[in-house]
Amino acid sequence: MENLVSLPVVDAKNSLAVESAMNRMPVAAAPERLGSLDAFRGFIMLWIIGGEGLMVGLAALGHNRVIDTIVYELSHTPWQGLRFYDCIWPCFMLMVGVSVPLSFAKRSLTQTYHQQLAHAAKRSIVLFLLGSVRESVLVGSPYLIELSSALQPIAIAYFVAVLVVRKSWRFQALLCAGILAGYALVLAFIPAPGISAGSYELNHNLVHWVDIALLGQAHWDRWPYAPEGWGTVLSTIPTISTTLLGLLIGKLLMSAHAKQSKAKFIGGIGLVCLAVGYAISPVVPVVMKMWTTSYGLISAGWACLMLLFFYWLIDMRGYRKWAFPFLIIGMNAIFIYMFTSLVHLDSMVNVFTKELAVWLPKAGLLFQQVAVLVVEWLILFWMYKRNVFVKA
Repeated sequence: MENLVSLPVVDAKNSLAVESAMNRMPVAAAPERLGSLDAFRGFIMLWIIGGEGLMVGLAALGHNRVIDTIVYELSHTPWQGLRFYDCIWPCFMLMVGVSVPLSFAKRSLTQTYHQQLAHAAKRSIVLFLLGSVRESVLVGSPYLIELSSALQPIAIAYFVAVLVVRKSWRFQALLCAGILAGYALVLAFIPAPGISAGSYELNHNLVHWVDIALLGQAHWDRWPYAPEGWGTVLSTIPTISTTLLGLLIGKLLMSAHAKQSKAKFIGGIGLVCLAVGYAISPVVPVVMKMWTTSYGLISAGWACLMLLFFYWLIDMRGYRKWAFPFLIIGMNAIFIYMFTSLVHLDSMVNVFTKELAVWLPKAGLLFQQVAVLVVEWLILFWMYKRNVFVKA
């Protein structure tokens, strides 16, 4: 709580003057909710909760170039390179940053800064522990550190964004760029026992060595770390930069600038990130599982351009109805993410879809995945109609 101070004594005439002036002051209003942000979040979440399976089901009906390309893009790159699925996590990191100044401004109407910090700390802890629960269920035993997936890095980056939300945009931009540049220099010039500086090889790099040193070999030997090379501790640091970029965009969207100017800025930032990321990629390979600086820049660039598309279509052009299915998902993203991680609907809906598969064997998987998505969406729609929104 803010410290209380004694008020100076004023006479009645001055008191009336002060009261009159205060009455003329404009009352701060809560920022308008961005429909584009909810729709964008729902679109990205769709591919996690069943969109990928839906495309695989379509491919089972018969291969063609379009469907096969989509299916290819809906899986992670084995090591070097970039696919659409590799951009999903950065999209969430960016959206978290965009939402921080909007949420901060709304809470500032009723809470002090210290109260907001306390709320942010609690929310970060809850997100971190939800990541632990999700990973524990996945691997079948208690598991605290799960930094190779989205929730725990989001928890850390979210709290950092809250800590600097009141800083100037220059400070935030320098911090964003400094994290990426510093991380690139660390990987380029710091060796590890048996590993030369600048190594980006699978399971033979500084990120891999730090994880084993801090978390132990037993951590690394678990799936999916050893076969897929996911980094955890060191590679969490650069994820913060994408959230800080979102923070800058969020502050811009709250400004009085024209929407066209905001759109140009978002598009310009996205293109600059892509240009710089691809320019340095011959020296710093694009590796998601190490979150290399080139990957961080390129994935953030694509995330900015996708956000721009939704902002232009929904908040600028006013085309909102088409995005309603995505909005339903996006407004309860944390709930559906955890629900699909803990509750597997495939076997449940298969009770009803397996009979259809007898008549159309090739369509069995498609029937199942469509049913899963329909059930998930109807649950979210039921929550939406009753104003039930689960937040960390």
